[in-house]
Amino acid sequence: LIPQVLSMDASKKVDLKIIIIGALGVGKTSLLHQYVHKTFYEDYRTTLGASILTKVLAVDSTPLKLQIWDTGGQERFRSMVSTFYKGSDGCMLAFDVTDRESFEALDNWRDDFLDKVIPREHDFPMVVLGNKIDLSDRQVPKETASAWCKEKDIPYFEVSAKNNINVAEAFETLAKQALSTYKGIFESYLTDSIKLTPNDKPKQSCC
Repeated sequence: LIPQVLSMDASKKVDLKIIIIGALGVGKTSLLHQYVHKTFYEDYRTTLGASILTKVLAVDSTPLKLQIWDTGGQERFRSMVSTFYKGSDGCMLAFDVTDRESFEALDNWRDDFLDKVIPREHDFPMVVLGNKIDLSDRQVPKETASAWCKEKDIPYFEVSAKNNINVAEAFETLAKQALSTYKGIFESYLTDSIKLTPNDKPKQSCC
């Protein structure tokens, strides 16, 4: 058992890094601004590299500070974007339900991310967002996206950054996953530290 004094203090703020990845134009920036600022960000300039916004919230009475990284989706920035993966506690995969190619690219984005996260965790905190459900020219059926996510055991959310549908729920689900994983690693680290501590001090030898 871990001594009470060493258990994680639920009242202490935890900093978590969340990264949003996906193809160009799926609405990653709009999703982030809707969640953080409660506004629909309709600026179509391409994100170059990454930009960062923060959000403070409480999950299961634990205060969290989410550092959310919004990344560029252009293929030529892929190698640059992948350098931002390091240190992530959670990953949000986004696609546009009116753009079949953005959905088909999810496999590549997910594999690229997991290949660069060390150590690779099969159950790494991750959610998938199908954005722009407010538009009528849908190309990706909900059943198709749900089946892809179910196969990989990733929660799926149908969202609209414009109409603020399911955006907060998606972010908060990922935050809960990331916090749970963080706590598990923290407790495991403490347990290992205790095991590595010798029970008896070595006897002093005289010269």
